[in-house]
Amino acid sequence: MIRIGLYGYGNIARGVECAAAQNADLTIAAVFTRRDPATVTTQGAPVYRVDDVLAHRDEIDVLVMCGGSATDLPQQTPQMAEYFNVVDTFDTHKRIPEHFANVDTAAKRGGKTAVISVGWDPGLFSLNRMLGNCFLPDGADYTFWGRGVSQGHSDAVRRIDGVLDARQYTVPVESALQAVRRGEQPELTARQKHTRECYVVAAEGADRARIEREIVTMKNYFDEYDTTVHFITQEELDRDHKGIPHGGTVIRSGRTGRDGENRHEMEFRLRLDSNPEFTACVVACCARAVCRMNAEGQTGCKTIFDIPPAYLSPLSGEELRAKML
Repeated sequence: MIRIGLYGYGNIARGVECAAAQNADLTIAAVFTRRDPATVTTQGAPVYRVDDVLAHRDEIDVLVMCGGSATDLPQQTPQMAEYFNVVDTFDTHKRIPEHFANVDTAAKRGGKTAVISVGWDPGLFSLNRMLGNCFLPDGADYTFWGRGVSQGHSDAVRRIDGVLDARQYTVPVESALQAVRRGEQPELTARQKHTRECYVVAAEGADRARIEREIVTMKNYFDEYDTTVHFITQEELDRDHKGIPHGGTVIRSGRTGRDGENRHEMEFRLRLDSNPEFTACVVACCARAVCRMNAEGQTGCKTIFDIPPAYLSPLSGEELRAKML
């Protein structure tokens, strides 16, 4: 039985609880929170303050880091990687090399194993991009996200003065997606690949024109996209936008043959009712892999590229060969 600790108790942590319940070899041993433990209700795991985590080192085989990528994980994962095998979902793509280096140093110092940036992107999409490049070296990569709720972009909108609540949807441009599927290998800008839709609940008397202007010009979030802002009531938001669906597609378009006369498209697609719950399912399997790798003496930081696929499965090698090969 692999004993999982949850560092933080938000959407990802609750998803890992559900994933563990579907895997006979996984159990949630403890939850660590910045909130008052008495106010946190889990599916049965004991709850402790984050400050007490080191006192429970012997009770946990792998610690799942459930914080956010903006400010939590860059500090928390290296801090914990010295003392625990860890898994995180760090998803700021440009900062992954920096984060990897920090976690690698800490994990090697403590003789532990860490896997960072797992989920579906980065994670499964990353793996499919790599495989596509291996199998079709003469080609081009395309990743389309959505239609789905971006939690980070939604949070950015909610931080604007006068905004009470918001949801942001990332939407692929259908004409661009179909051009890629036809093997045309177009060169696409961010604006040509995706649009963004924002559903915003504004405070009474708030300057809606200013809010809309701040959204569509926001650097690193909306300024490179065609963005539509809809102002709605809280009741409408709660009724029509309460879920966290997402998904997307990775396509590798390539050619083979002496003169590149044969076209090929590799496509991997996800359609998710719950972004955090699916992400948590990937995290749970990586927790299993981390324990196996550490037991073999592998230490330091790893990514999805470094995990043998068989280590993700609860099945033995013999079972995998008989059932799935």
